[in-house]
Amino acid sequence: MPRRLHIPSALLAGILCVLLLPFLIRAETAQEIQAEIDTNSAQIEALNKEIAAYEKQLADVGTKKQTLQNTLSQLDIQRKKLTASISVTKSKIKTLQLQIQSLSENIEGKQSSIRTEEAGLAETIRSLHATQSETLATAILSSDDITDIWNDIDATRALQEAMRNEIAELSKQKQSLTETKTATEKKRAELLREQNNLLAEQGSLDATRKAQNELLAQTKSQESTFQSILAEKQAAKASFEAALSDLQSKLQYTIDPSLIPPAGKGILRWPLSSVKVTQYFGNTAFAMSGAYAGKGHNGIDFRAPIGTPIKAALTGTVLGTGNTDAVRGCYSYGKWVVIRHSNGLSTLYAHLSQIDVSTGQSVSTGQVIGYSGATGYATGPHLHFTVYAASAVQIIKLGEATNKKTACSNAVMPVAPLSGYLNPIDYL
Repeated sequence: MPRRLHIPSALLAGILCVLLLPFLIRAETAQEIQAEIDTNSAQIEALNKEIAAYEKQLADVGTKKQTLQNTLSQLDIQRKKLTASISVTKSKIKTLQLQIQSLSENIEGKQSSIRTEEAGLAETIRSLHATQSETLATAILSSDDITDIWNDIDATRALQEAMRNEIAELSKQKQSLTETKTATEKKRAELLREQNNLLAEQGSLDATRKAQNELLAQTKSQESTFQSILAEKQAAKASFEAALSDLQSKLQYTIDPSLIPPAGKGILRWPLSSVKVTQYFGNTAFAMSGAYAGKGHNGIDFRAPIGTPIKAALTGTVLGTGNTDAVRGCYSYGKWVVIRHSNGLSTLYAHLSQIDVSTGQSVSTGQVIGYSGATGYATGPHLHFTVYAASAVQIIKLGEATNKKTACSNAVMPVAPLSGYLNPIDYL
């Protein structure tokens, strides 16, 4: 009897076991990883509810009269909210690490399966070659049942095709998993940066709380003294604005349109992640009520709870930083940063609680340069954001520019003629 091309059932069973075994072995590990992910998800959900409760408390406190105790309560709640947010970020990072671990194991499993299938295919080919020592014509002529020969040939071809398809499919899955792993690792890096930002924000909040404690010591915890300081800020604000407005009017400057970019959306990035404008540029209702010495608001104000990260609106170089509060009795910009950009614009960030950059430092778009506060003449936390024609602004002592003696004469700050101020909304 001639040799037949029959493929043993044991070989088929073996191939199936080899294909399925890696998946069965990894099933328990995958379930354990998923259980950890589910636990983290539950923690995140609970923490988000806690954060929502803190946000409601902050909103409630924000509607109350500005008092010393309310200000401290607001800081305490904000710090608790930040602590919970940091925990959320840590849980998200843990979840992503678990997902990356699972994806890595899947990739390794797929690679092992591909190698096994390739080896199985090679063995099948070798077996077929060994059984085909006689020609097909000879096998057909010498066979009692030609149907068996054709069935064996069809089965062999079907098996080979199926294995080729499986190898191709597993290769595609491996590529897909590799891409997913890369994307997940990028997300983890993003979350790590976010966690660092949150930790820094908490540090900023602690620093602000320290400043408030110093204020308590200064006022001997007397609410009346605190209110007197607020009133002093308001009065000093009017005096400062009058001096600055007088200087702006006297300075002569004509904008060269070729030195600044034409107005357009997206030229500058918003300086905060969450944007809420509380006062716009120019002749706002507040300005027309008598504020700013009748010259209009020279920037825009954003709502920003103390400790909110403030970000560079565009890549550039820090032209200067300062703290007008360091000059006793001067209430103006408080802690401020000015960045000069290569497109002919400069930007000012004022009333900060903390500055994280220094003069001459290069910064990138979106980089945290400091944290919001209520320094200077601000009676509540917010960010004052100004856009200048870069060639018009200079960093100088106010007294040297005005030749007048005021509480802010020795304070260093950015100054520019009225024509040097640009509407930020035109570029955001």
